[in-house]
Amino acid sequence: MTRAGEKTKPLVRKLRCAVYTRKSSEEGLEQEFNSLHAQREACEAYIASQRSEGWVLVRDQYDDGGISGGTLERPALQRLLADIEDGLVDVVVVYKIDRLSRSLMDFSKLVEVFDRNGVTFVSVTQSFNTTTSMGRLTLNILLSFAQFEREVTAERIRDKFRASRMKGMWMGGNPPLGYEVKDRKLVVRTEDAAHVRWIFARFLELGSCTELAREVEGRGIRTSRGNRIDKKAIYRVLSNRVYLGEAVHKGDSYPGEHAAIIDQDQWDKVHAILTESPRTRAARTRAQTPALLKGLIFGPDGAAFSPSHTRKGGRLYRYYVSQTVLKQGAGACPVGRVPAGDIEAAVIDQLRAVFRQPEIIAGTWKAAREQTEDQEQNSGISEADVRVALGQLDPLWEELFPAEQARIAALLVERVDIGAGGLKVRLRIDGLTGLAQEMLAGAMERAA
Repeated sequence: MTRAGEKTKPLVRKLRCAVYTRKSSEEGLEQEFNSLHAQREACEAYIASQRSEGWVLVRDQYDDGGISGGTLERPALQRLLADIEDGLVDVVVVYKIDRLSRSLMDFSKLVEVFDRNGVTFVSVTQSFNTTTSMGRLTLNILLSFAQFEREVTAERIRDKFRASRMKGMWMGGNPPLGYEVKDRKLVVRTEDAAHVRWIFARFLELGSCTELAREVEGRGIRTSRGNRIDKKAIYRVLSNRVYLGEAVHKGDSYPGEHAAIIDQDQWDKVHAILTESPRTRAARTRAQTPALLKGLIFGPDGAAFSPSHTRKGGRLYRYYVSQTVLKQGAGACPVGRVPAGDIEAAVIDQLRAVFRQPEIIAGTWKAAREQTEDQEQNSGISEADVRVALGQLDPLWEELFPAEQARIAALLVERVDIGAGGLKVRLRIDGLTGLAQEMLAGAMERAA
């Protein structure tokens, strides 16, 4: 009980204070006393000066090191907001306002959370709090300047980046296929540069990114990061002016410090094709690429299969369809149609296997000697010559034009019979002989 004449001391409500600190870069964080420690010391000293007002420091620490103030996705900040929602914090204390946020929009979201939970925000170097109208006005003014400073800094960085690109300098990022980075400059990687040149040259032959992507996949070519090169990646390679020795910024090109991989003439030819309509290019590609097994496939009923195609969702699907089905309708033949890519690959695999089998090589050589009347020519052809000639086809097959592949298939394959149990390939021995002599003649001409 209080004695008469004594005044009752008013009760002071405790205000739980949480200190939040942030540093944008990780530089210096490893030091025993860093910027985060300096911020915390100043905030704790301020809280101690307000002890008479009931301010007490909470035990938890909320420190974000190496994280920009341009985002709210910061671990310590998110933990602080969760504690505020749980009613564990009454006052948020920071060294400067921009430690909490540099974005006016983000800070308005934080103020909403503070207001909803009755939390006061205090900056120890900019004396104000958000419970008063004057404090709110000061807050908005300071925050606007903080955001202005951030935007000016970003503009300076963009201007510096543009100036560097205009000088042809490499400004970082993943180097494109064909280059590597040494001493902050692009340097040509010989092996990968050869892949880039092949992609450009092959596109001029095919005129199709889709077909080229298949061949690139078959060769096992990958990006500098080891990723698969699909149709879109092919287009990006063909459209990348870095290969001309240029540096590009915002659509403008400048002479680069690095060496070119592709010359201007080849670039112009490729882009003359790319500027055409994709439909036009696809139609021309189909017209220029004959069906590999046209006239060679027959079904179980003896009817020939004809090449056909359909388009779904912008993709082209090729088939060989039985003439019986075309004339009498679906169900008239047990094998109505087969995917062109699958059966062509199966036949090609058998052909390439033939080129590696010694007994086939020996038979071809004997047939060549028996069928050729010119004994003088025969005397210069050995079994080893035939083996070398036909053996060259296996590794070179992918390099051949589609029309040349179709010609060789017609020369070597007499008939392909399709049944329920699979397919049977019948070869032309005279075709093998003629092809071996053709390749030997070509080799002799090159040697001469």
